[in-house]
Amino acid sequence: MYCLARDCARDAVVRKFVEPALELVMLDKALRGEFRKEEALLRLGEMYATALAGDGTVGRRSVMLAVGGELGGGAALLRLATLHLLNQLLPDGLRFGVRTYVEWDRYYYIAAHGENATKLKRFLAVTAPSAGGGYLSEKFNELVKEARVEVQLDKDSIRLTKRNVAADLTISEAGVGVKYNVYLRKDDILLQFQSTDRSRVELAARLLRLAGVGAEVRKEGGRDEWYVRATTDKLAAGRKELRDALAEFVKKAVKSGWVDADKAEHWLEKLKRGRVSAEDWPKYYVGLARSGALMVIFGSTSPDSIEREAQRLRDMGLEEGRHFVRKMPESGKKGYVSILKEGLAYAAWLSVHGEGEQRRLAAEFVKYILQRAWEEGEDVYRKAEEIVKEGKARGYLKLEGFEGRVEAEGREHVVKVLGGWAEFDVSRDGKKLLRLRFTAEVDGVKSEYTITYGRYGKLNAAVGFAYASVDAPGGR
Repeated sequence: MYCLARDCARDAVVRKFVEPALELVMLDKALRGEFRKEEALLRLGEMYATALAGDGTVGRRSVMLAVGGELGGGAALLRLATLHLLNQLLPDGLRFGVRTYVEWDRYYYIAAHGENATKLKRFLAVTAPSAGGGYLSEKFNELVKEARVEVQLDKDSIRLTKRNVAADLTISEAGVGVKYNVYLRKDDILLQFQSTDRSRVELAARLLRLAGVGAEVRKEGGRDEWYVRATTDKLAAGRKELRDALAEFVKKAVKSGWVDADKAEHWLEKLKRGRVSAEDWPKYYVGLARSGALMVIFGSTSPDSIEREAQRLRDMGLEEGRHFVRKMPESGKKGYVSILKEGLAYAAWLSVHGEGEQRRLAAEFVKYILQRAWEEGEDVYRKAEEIVKEGKARGYLKLEGFEGRVEAEGREHVVKVLGGWAEFDVSRDGKKLLRLRFTAEVDGVKSEYTITYGRYGKLNAAVGFAYASVDAPGGR
């Protein structure tokens, strides 16, 4: 008891327990109807995402939070308790499971893998902290891919105002939603949300982003009021669910005689066409910097053009911050989308190993960039071709479907790999790690396994550690 009291007297240790303890109190009240459910989800999601930003990883197929140091086990148990209560608040289709791993009897990892990670990402996508419409941590950009927003037009709200036709439209995900105002104006369609509560406007911007529409949070003049707005071109770049709801609104307005049919037809065509086709790429600058590095940049003074191009790159499978960077136009100056070397290499990889529409988009993009490089001269083309060849040549290992017999401890076991993936990670002390995660059946028992590789010791030798779930046969 003395040890516990002594350790807990330090702020660093207290914080490990206070935050999850407060989360438990809040979630318990929400379950008993003493606290707004949506508010509890938003606050819990923001706090958990903040913890992940500092001591966690968000990978393609996993989400892992590290809890270490003194009394880390107790803090990990509190975190697990909060996730248990969270699942009781989430819709049935979003409830997820987690596994806990222990390393060196000191570090605890709470991880969701596969479909469970997808569900957790969907929840975090709408609750992770943001500013200006973008996430505060680059780790969260991976969340957007998993979002499955619902868009609902309130047909009974369609009305004719003094100047416009208006309606209410709700975008929601993971039990959290925002009601927007939509207006059919003289020259465009306007969707907006406005409030004196900036956090609510940030949520509205996040949901719009999850619906495929990039929009920034702005302040209304000198007033203490914030808003997020998107007009026709941005809305036409959104997901099909949003475009379909807007098209339904336009059609009903035409049927009521409130909107000119020719104007409406123009809007409907844009909404139907959606994003710019892959064959209609805008003009990228492709050249060499003084250092000899390849530069691939699209510039424009139009915020809509920059956002459309960034969205198309996301559709292709590229990640902002990792594969490309974006800067919006300001004060009449051009903004840009710049493709990083890793972005072009990854696009080349996707053009070979991607699937469906993603692969087609990547192939079109790589072909176009090589064409632009050829137009700029032999040196530029040679550099671009080198990056593309490197990307296409990267290895591709498919674990899923592998079956075999393995002998261990004098017994033969039947092993069938159901799925697997690899991802890079960083340890608490900054070492780069390679994690291989896979789900397999061993003698008919399904389990999850993790193999982590890193370099350790004076010789910088590569060492691997294997972890298996507790229900694995024989504890292996």
